[in-house]
Parts: sequence; C-alpha cells; structure tokens
Amino acid sequence: MALTRLFDRLGGALAYLWSGWGAIASLLLFLALWDFGNRIYGSFILPSPLEAFAALLDLFAQGRAQEQLAATLYRAASGFGIAVAGGTLLGIVAGLSMTAAMASRPLVTVLLGVPPIAWIVLALLWFGASDGTPIFTVAVATLPITFAGAMQGGRTLDGDLRNMAIAFRARPLLRFTDVYLPHILSYLFPAWITALGVSWKVVVMAELLSTPDGVGAGLAAARINLDTAQTLAWIVAVIGTLLAAEYLLLEPVKRHLERWRNDAV
Repeated sequence: MALTRLFDRLGGALAYLWSGWGAIASLLLFLALWDFGNRIYGSFILPSPLEAFAALLDLFAQGRAQEQLAATLYRAASGFGIAVAGGTLLGIVAGLSMTAAMASRPLVTVLLGVPPIAWIVLALLWFGASDGTPIFTVAVATLPITFAGAMQGGRTLDGDLRNMAIAFRARPLLRFTDVYLPHILSYLFPAWITALGVSWKVVVMAELLSTPDGVGAGLAAARINLDTAQTLAWIVAVIGTLLAAEYLLLEPVKRHLERWRNDAV
C-alpha cells in the first residue's frame, strides 16, 4: 500500500512537471506569433518581444516599474481579498441554504450586469482619485465570481455524505472541514483564479482613469508619448505578475488542500 502511494505521488509529480513544460511551450508559441506579427506590421505598430522586454528592463533600471507595480499589486490584492472573503462566506451560506440562495441571486445578477466602467465612474464620485476607487471597483467586480463558485460548491454537495456525517453524529465544525469544505474548494479555486485575472484587468483600467500612479497610469503616459514598446512592457509586467500569483501562490495552495484526492485513490 505504501509503495503504491509512493508511485502515485511520483506520477503526480511527473504530471505536474509535464504540465509545466506544456505551459512553457504555449508561452513560447505565443512569443513566436508575437514576433511574427512584428515582422509583418513593424515596430511602431507591434514591437518585437525583445523590444518590449528591453523597455521593461529599462523601467526596472529607472525604478519606475517596482513603484508602479507595488501600487497596482496593493490595490488589486486588497480588492481581491475583500471579494474572496465576502464572496466565499456569503456563497457558502447561500449554497447550504435555499432561502439564502433565492434571496442573494438577484443581487449577484445586478452586480454582474453592471459593467466595470460604470463602477469606476461611481467610485470616482464616491472616493475621488484615491486608492478607494480601484479597490472598490475590483471588489465589486470580482465578488460575484467568488460568490457563484462557493454557492455552486455548496449546492452540489453529496446529500449521502451529509446524511452519513449527521448519522455518525459528527460535530458541525468537523462536518464542515472534513465533508463540506473539500468539495466546495473544488469549485472555489477555479472561481478564485478567474477572479484574480479579472481583478488585474479591472484595477489597471481603474488606475488608467482615476489615479496618478500604478500600471494604469504608466500605460496612460505611454499612450500620450506614443511609446508602443513601453505599453507592451507594462502589459508584460502585469501578465508576469498574474502568472506568478497563480502558479506560485494559488496553485501550490490548491494542491496542498486537495491532496486528499490522491490519498483517497
């Protein structure tokens, strides 16, 4: 049995490494297509990857990239954290209670229906050109996503497992951590990853319109100067930070919390 588990874990590790090579291959393919587009349209329309990375290195050498990325990261993480905490808690409650689900669904539909640009305009009126505008916009744009994932996880919980836990008189906290939560997490992590991507897009758009610093402000300055290479450099910085957050933070946590799947095989 122990030898079987060892082979299973080795197989899982090899599969993870192989998936990493697949991701690297897809990125290399994207860079090749990008370079091909540069050869067709020229550097003014679409600078090459080397030009974009050179512009990014120059921004780091000047100290601008670190400062602007730090401001954007703070705003995106703050809004994302609010959405994850509030949306997850409310979604779990709604998933386990039909009454709460029916009461909350119209509100979630309203939040999903309002475009982020409208929230930015409202936030500008409420918070002005401050950190509150991008943080609020990120939170209100991503909260419905986390809420929907948590609610779906709660609603699809196996009733037999729930009844078995009740029949064995498991404590409510034990039922939640050992029966409900593992299943809900399988829905939560895809929702969190989606919300993370949305948070970066929304925060940059909010900064573009409302703040004097951050990646959005850097993009605005690059647009004014007609500097396409610097524009792409900021985009590369945002994408690189997003990939690092997903694969170095969320993915390891996901694998650690879902290790019960391999143990159950």
